[in-house]
Amino acid sequence: MHLDWALLETFAAVGEHGSLSAAARATGTSQPTLSRHVATLEHQVGARLFERGASGVTLTSTGTALMAHAKDMADAAARLSMSVDGQTETLKGTIRLTASQIMATYVLPNILTQLRDKEPDIDIELVASDKTENLLRREADIAVRMYRPVQEDVISRKIGDLRMGMFASHSYIERHGLFETIENTVDHAVIGYDRSTQIIDGFKQAGLDVDRNFFAFRSDDQVVCWEMAKAGFGIGFNQIQIGEATPGMVRIESAGEVGRLPVWLTAHSELRSSPRVRFVFDFLAEKLKAVTG
Repeated sequence: MHLDWALLETFAAVGEHGSLSAAARATGTSQPTLSRHVATLEHQVGARLFERGASGVTLTSTGTALMAHAKDMADAAARLSMSVDGQTETLKGTIRLTASQIMATYVLPNILTQLRDKEPDIDIELVASDKTENLLRREADIAVRMYRPVQEDVISRKIGDLRMGMFASHSYIERHGLFETIENTVDHAVIGYDRSTQIIDGFKQAGLDVDRNFFAFRSDDQVVCWEMAKAGFGIGFNQIQIGEATPGMVRIESAGEVGRLPVWLTAHSELRSSPRVRFVFDFLAEKLKAVTG
């Protein structure tokens, strides 16, 4: 049986993303087109590949068996694309980056502006997300991450560590004062994450056992948390360099340094043979080194 690669590519995308809408956003293809591709493929194989539900789709047993082969084909196609990309000597073209929301919002804009001034023929796409992007499938060419990537066939370089601090706005301090030790935070409004345990783990390392109910405001959007701290809602956390450069924010010195975040720069190994990717990778490494402790 001859199966159209375009249909298999759609099938793999829907299976990996768990819904037609998510796959449409990831691939830039309309949802009706993806739905039509899936229906055509199901007709060709003579079996249902997905079970549809309110929250998305799940693979049937036939779909699971086919998915393994579709992923192998997608990976092979991605490697071929990278190999061709690596033969291009010019720096002109697009680089797709992914970085955390805080990094993308407060650190990278300056760096990417310098990159633009140096190489104006390089266009930048930036995905502000903490989600692990698939470097092999070209969902991103380069990733800036606060953890060591575990994907296979990637080149990773640790750039340094970002020092974290505790901050409050002038307006909050005027209303509630400061505190002498980190234990005194129990008497203050603290801004933390909703599902992520990163701040909770940091408190536990400092000897303060708390849970998510300790936070007076909770959100997993790091930028939202920082904006709430700037608004004077309560005590927030950020990289010391960002916090000290933010007008109206005061670092709570008595809390000391409240942890460090490692900065890793990652690209797929085959993409490192691309002059454009190699140039941007090295440029980012140099500039990010300057902002890490």
